[in-house]
Amino acid sequence: MPTRTPLIKVSDTELDDLRARLRSTRWPEPWPVDGWDAGTDIEELRRLVAHWASGYDWRTHEAAINALPSHLVDLDGTPLHYLRYDGEHSDALPIVLTHGWPSTFLELTALAERLATPSRHGGDAADAFTVIVPSLPGFAFSPQRPALSRSEQTHDLWHRLMHDHLGFRRYAAHGGDLGAGITSRLAEAHPEAVVGIHLLAAAAPADHDPAGLTPEEEAHLASVSAWQAEEGGYMHQQSTRPLTLAPALTDSPAGLLAWITEKYRAWSDCGGDLSTRFSDDFLLTQASLYWFTGTISTSFRPYYEYAHNLTRRVRRVDVPTALALFPADLSRPPRSWAERTYHITRYTRMPRGGHFAAHEEPGLLAHDITEFFRALRPPRPAAPRAGRGRRSPTAPGRRFR
Repeated sequence: MPTRTPLIKVSDTELDDLRARLRSTRWPEPWPVDGWDAGTDIEELRRLVAHWASGYDWRTHEAAINALPSHLVDLDGTPLHYLRYDGEHSDALPIVLTHGWPSTFLELTALAERLATPSRHGGDAADAFTVIVPSLPGFAFSPQRPALSRSEQTHDLWHRLMHDHLGFRRYAAHGGDLGAGITSRLAEAHPEAVVGIHLLAAAAPADHDPAGLTPEEEAHLASVSAWQAEEGGYMHQQSTRPLTLAPALTDSPAGLLAWITEKYRAWSDCGGDLSTRFSDDFLLTQASLYWFTGTISTSFRPYYEYAHNLTRRVRRVDVPTALALFPADLSRPPRSWAERTYHITRYTRMPRGGHFAAHEEPGLLAHDITEFFRALRPPRPAAPRAGRGRRSPTAPGRRFR
């Protein structure tokens, strides 16, 4: 059952404090640059801050968040928040969707609804999934883990949730950004349970001979290096000195908004205009979730842990793997590069969309996930003959338990 009490209830005092901070923002001296050339456009930020302080209705979005099918569970001392969307038929394939940064579970709701109830979106009910959307530890409503340790890995937590707690014997998985790495490690560690994975990004090979690269692979690595030089400053800071950055973003809502909004613009297929992909309210709700839960600091931990060898590296994934590449995403590796690490059985270059594909293009993404996993579903049992006992139409996902 969904949680009986509201998932989040921001007090009037907290809301008044946020608005007071926004109205008293101390703005930096402007530079003689155009727009977004040196980072977040201050004029655009001023507009969003003014709306956040005076026009944005948090209570409406708070109510919408509380209406989602949320659950809270304690997995042997590790608290976890997740959404559950039951599939529209009893044999729906379970799938866990994993978000990245600076995203939250909220970014995956439109995708989850399409996967759970495809007939409402022009699809076939036979393709339904039972969709689980956890919040990463340290994001929104999942507290950070108490210690930095190699023994605690998010992909193992996901398996405990899906297999041990929810009782799914076999299940699917999808992820992008940080979620792609977690999904890859999940499949590598638990191939007996994971029927296949669908990714928006691929882990680089653990080892490769530079002399054996194809021209396409060389061009890909050059583009990755160029991106890191131009766009990778946030990653270096979050990987090396995150706690120097954290106090500023935890104390200043304008600073927090600047930090994440710049990424929504730079990494999406918006053509430089945020409004073509994201409403003001969407951006402000994401920022509000980080603000009211106080989790921008803890959301940096996956970067720090990976850089300090506290996260297991992906070496070889042998379960069937689909890779869907959106044209405005951060990296678009050639198939041969991904095949060095994964058993690639579907490789799709999408016509549009970017890093936040589940929000930007939920229909395209749901279609690709559905097409990939259709071949991996066990055959549905034949209809019972007259006079034989009938299987309950409400029994949840029996073939996968």
